[in-house]
Amino acid sequence: MPERATYGRRSWSGAVARRGRPVAGVAVGVLTAGAESLFLLLAGLAVVAVSPVPAARRRVGATTVRYARRVAEWERRRLADIALEPTPPPVRASGPRVLGYLAARLLPAALGALTVGLLVVGAVLAAIVVRSFVAGTMSLAGLLSQGLIGAALLVVNLQAMASVATLDRWLARGLLESHTRQALQRRISELAVSRAGVVAAVDAERQRIERDLHDGLQQHLVALGMLLGRARRSRDPDKARALLAQAHEDAQRAIDELRDVAWRVYPAALDHTTLDEVLSMVAQRSATPVRISYDVPVRPARAIETVLYFVACEAITNATKHARATLVAIDIEARGTTIEMRLHDDGVGGADPHGSGLQGLARRVTALDGRFDVHSPPGGPTTIRAELPCA
Repeated sequence: MPERATYGRRSWSGAVARRGRPVAGVAVGVLTAGAESLFLLLAGLAVVAVSPVPAARRRVGATTVRYARRVAEWERRRLADIALEPTPPPVRASGPRVLGYLAARLLPAALGALTVGLLVVGAVLAAIVVRSFVAGTMSLAGLLSQGLIGAALLVVNLQAMASVATLDRWLARGLLESHTRQALQRRISELAVSRAGVVAAVDAERQRIERDLHDGLQQHLVALGMLLGRARRSRDPDKARALLAQAHEDAQRAIDELRDVAWRVYPAALDHTTLDEVLSMVAQRSATPVRISYDVPVRPARAIETVLYFVACEAITNATKHARATLVAIDIEARGTTIEMRLHDDGVGGADPHGSGLQGLARRVTALDGRFDVHSPPGGPTTIRAELPCA
């Protein structure tokens, strides 16, 4: 029974939170619309003031559009929170459409202010009715009748607020999101660029594998063959045993290097274990200490794990060889329908995002509709972020 009561209270509180979310969202939207109106007014005055100077007019216009995009993105996140939807992508609409959206928001803001005002008036009237009943100036029948009327008006008001939120979302989708044809054309362009990037990444990876085999493993095998030849021609048994022991050590090193090359081609360990365990094995072989935080309840697809594995390995290698880092931190967590990996090292920074290694990683990530960012100022630290869809 106690468990049932607790569950009932949680369900009731959850229902209240869901019902109250549109109310809070509309109220916040009314406040932001006031700030946006002031922004549009000041921007218009600034454009008019500098209109005689074309260069200044262009700079003011570009600045206005840039900040208008940020405001529009914030509004889209607010609407997504109201509807319990995932975070929307960045706004890519043109400047006039973004400014038109901010101006069009005055309509749902005015309707929202009306509904919020009626809700406040209703709360005040309800307080007056309750006070009158407590004071004895209103009968129980009057209280019940007023309560029924107030409940009916409250339902109508809440429905009106939900309609205002729907109108706000409709304006955002109609003015900020691309139309179907434009979206398809942009998607085709993205896929064409992504396909070319994948081909370039595969070619670069083949060249790296060939270089690793030629400069590393092949040299070890040549030296191993020479040692075995000297041991076979030696007439001194002690010297022959020493040469064979050295050849055995070289063979072990060649096997280790071959294993490293194979892991750079494909992490076969992912076939029978999870990404965090594979990265733990990579961290054990790293000369730089690596701290791993993994918070992904449901195992992602193999392609996602493979890309994250290569991103982590490249970051660890760069931090060890070039950044002279003393610690590499890898944080992997699920965020709604995406998985985000953040890699941070305390090295000297200065990594070139356009270098072959990081560009190859960027192509791998974008090939799966992901996002890849590198922030590495001179002097450090370096932060790499990869975000991939998991649903």
